[in-house]
Amino acid sequence: MKVRHVAVILACVLASAGAAIPAPQAPMAMVTGAVTSQPIGHYEFCQRLPAECNVKSRSAPAARMDDHAWNVVRDVNRAINTRYIARTDLEAYGVEEYWTYPTVFADCEDYALQKRKELAQLGFALSDLLITVVRKPDGEGHAVLTLRTTDGDFILDNLDNDVLAWNQTPYTFLKRQATFNTGRWVTIENGRDLLVGALR
Repeated sequence: MKVRHVAVILACVLASAGAAIPAPQAPMAMVTGAVTSQPIGHYEFCQRLPAECNVKSRSAPAARMDDHAWNVVRDVNRAINTRYIARTDLEAYGVEEYWTYPTVFADCEDYALQKRKELAQLGFALSDLLITVVRKPDGEGHAVLTLRTTDGDFILDNLDNDVLAWNQTPYTFLKRQATFNTGRWVTIENGRDLLVGALR
């Protein structure tokens, strides 16, 4: 009887301990891998503006953000999302892929380039502002801007005025600019099997 009583208590303790262990969560920062190919649009952008794609950075910790910095990031994301008329490159320039700083029209990578430029002008390090290629739930390719912070990686997206943690978006993450060189790209190792909770 005593052995059975101890076994029941032990089973209850183990069950409650197991219930208290949180479920594993996706990492707050992307895990990047090897250097990979540039998107063709970025390669051609670099041919036209080589100085944009040869900025080397030393390894440094991600940005530490305060309330003011977050407000700046949100304001820039929202302002640029509303400043330009959304058009595909084919509609705006007559070609399938053309990365550029927008003037009137913009598609996803143009929005990302402009956000990167303006945040850099406001003092953010280029090594923390990384153009990123993702796949939307419908399979279409898309580009966003990743902001590296000590709290994780966050996404500035022309399809969303909110700045979200990368693992709260509906995207599959493929590759992004390297932190050490604006002209190099690296794979995102934990972006392909990311589980997302809500799709648009």
